[in-house]
Amino acid sequence: MATRKNHAIKLPPLRALQAFESLARNGSVAGAAAEMGVSSGAISQQLRKLEESVELRLFERKGKGLELSFFGRLYLTELGPAFDQLRRAQEKLLHAKTSSGLVLSCLSSIATRWIGPQLFDWQAAHPEAKIRLTGAETEPRLTGEFVDFRISYGSAVRGFEHSAELFHDWAVPVCAPSLLHTHAVAEPSDLLRLPLINVEWDSSFGNAPSWKEWAASIGAASRHRTPSELAYSLSSAAIDAAVHGRGVVLAQVSLIGDDLASGRLVAPFDHRVPLDQPYFLAWDRAVLQKPHGPQFRSWLLAMGKRQAKASIGPLPVR
Repeated sequence: MATRKNHAIKLPPLRALQAFESLARNGSVAGAAAEMGVSSGAISQQLRKLEESVELRLFERKGKGLELSFFGRLYLTELGPAFDQLRRAQEKLLHAKTSSGLVLSCLSSIATRWIGPQLFDWQAAHPEAKIRLTGAETEPRLTGEFVDFRISYGSAVRGFEHSAELFHDWAVPVCAPSLLHTHAVAEPSDLLRLPLINVEWDSSFGNAPSWKEWAASIGAASRHRTPSELAYSLSSAAIDAAVHGRGVVLAQVSLIGDDLASGRLVAPFDHRVPLDQPYFLAWDRAVLQKPHGPQFRSWLLAMGKRQAKASIGPLPVR
């Protein structure tokens, strides 16, 4: 069987191609000269070189100006996107070179209630480093959206090329101390008679720990009915409602450390249910070449290990 040979095509000088594309886009020799930082004569000279190389007229005179010929329009159709891509590549490179900061994207509740407060420790140890924290429920593209790191949950990890597990979490009932002053609670099942606050995640993350699951874990699945329930899509909002005495929330241990320590929330009983999947850290490979990138990744992974121990450790109960 005959094989097709790849014949090398001799390309015109890149400077001549650049002059042609700039002239076609700007519409004038003066505009192209200003953009490229050369004289009008240099643009005309590069155009002559290009036309001699391809042996075609790419521009035609129209009055005092120039107009693309048929072949010039055909050439620009292919060259234009190529130069647009080169400019985008240069823009990304300059951004990476001049940006001294790191961008960390997290699920909103994780940003505000877990890693956000701990970032002060990182900043204190690395005052010259700049970290921008963003909360988002939608998974970003780490290449193209100028996001360096992402903390998310569960099966979303499949959308990232580079990732590592941070921690598995557990959920425990907590409420404001004032709620217990007005409601007698002697055993875990008594909590099910109080106003219950639910968290309802986006379906892409699976199911949040539910009161039905927790009730089943204490053997009270069918013995009690809930008098009233509130539902929130964000764990942080549900926890805030509990802080303000609105009811009992089944909260993730990672999100309530400060509230338990300060006494804003209390755990009447340390009876927990596990989350189905772990949290993870994903990163753009290029960030490991940025200032503080490797160190920040190591710090985040260390915070994950610390939280993994805390999530199964003892909690203060009332």
